[in-house]
Amino acid sequence: MNHEQAGCCRSRRALLAGTGAVGVAALTGCATYGQPAAAPPPPAAPSAGTADPSGSGAPDDGDAGAPALATLADIPVGGGQIFADVGVVITQPTAGTIKAYSATCTHQGCTVTSVDDGVITCACHNSVFDIADGSVRSGPAGAPLPAANVTIDGDAIRLA
Repeated sequence: MNHEQAGCCRSRRALLAGTGAVGVAALTGCATYGQPAAAPPPPAAPSAGTADPSGSGAPDDGDAGAPALATLADIPVGGGQIFADVGVVITQPTAGTIKAYSATCTHQGCTVTSVDDGVITCACHNSVFDIADGSVRSGPAGAPLPAANVTIDGDAIRLA
């Protein structure tokens, strides 16, 4: 092999090594792709809550630490409400039964988009979850929505 051919091979090796390093770096950056995002902390004001009797529009937090997300009356029986700002979906499968789940779809991390007729739907890829237990009714999601912790204080629903 002459000197010109040897230089060619070193360049080819350097190119392959560089390409491999870029590929490893790209895969490292995607290591968490598809993992549910951590829910952000609760906001200072809820997206839906009980009215302040003073008429100021501030949530009626009483003595509880977390602001009220909603009242029991805000969550329809057989349906629910999505609180995307705090990453939670709250449902009422039967009268008086409140359930809460992560609003992040387990398929590819989109926020679920609707709660109607006993199901939670993610419009990104049409995954459908049951409002009673968060289980997958139809995919492509392969895992149920994780439960979220809420408390009921009077008729106020709060993040736990």
